[in-house]
Amino acid sequence: MKKFLYNIKNSKIGIILTLTFLLFLYTTICAISYVDAVSTNISNSVFRLHVIANSDSNEDQSLKYKIRDNLIKYMNNICKNCQSKEEAINTAKNNQEQFKQIALETIKNEGYSYNVNIEIGNFEFPTKNYGDISLPAGYYDALRVKIGKAEGKNWWCVMFPSLCFVDVTSGIVPEESKEELQNALSDEEYAIISDNSNQGIKFKFKLLEFFGKNELITGQK
Repeated sequence: MKKFLYNIKNSKIGIILTLTFLLFLYTTICAISYVDAVSTNISNSVFRLHVIANSDSNEDQSLKYKIRDNLIKYMNNICKNCQSKEEAINTAKNNQEQFKQIALETIKNEGYSYNVNIEIGNFEFPTKNYGDISLPAGYYDALRVKIGKAEGKNWWCVMFPSLCFVDVTSGIVPEESKEELQNALSDEEYAIISDNSNQGIKFKFKLLEFFGKNELITGQK
């Protein structure tokens, strides 16, 4: 009798453990599917600028910001009528050589002789804040500018919709740019990257951030 009761007890524990594991597995799969869908849509809605300085010296970092400012001004000018991310990327590709020339001219005017490498592709990014907009870590299409040895600190912004602001210290994102981004995302997706007051929304952003960082670590897209 004792053996029978012992077997029943172990059987119940086994069932509970199995159900707990299956519930955990189901929850994890749902979370991964949700994160993948939201991250993909956010990533597909923006085109970013990535500038890498020659080194971390004060001079090279200052040069990086001057190149950034000139590239942003040019990008905002040629993309002011772009209605989609794809149109902005095509415009950037068609003017890729001009971007390089602007960077080289800035370098020359500042008394340096670094070379510049311009790439347009899909690159990894950490979590980044733009004023009151936050983009989770992940892979994004971007215009990447490598200055000289490109061994210094990076600078990022979003060129489409234009979330770049030359006065970085102000932390102000134009309302028009927010509207463009909001139109490209669902209400929930936009809330995830813009609403830091709602605890439920903050938890969802943490999910995106967690899986995005692990995606970068594993190198999987």
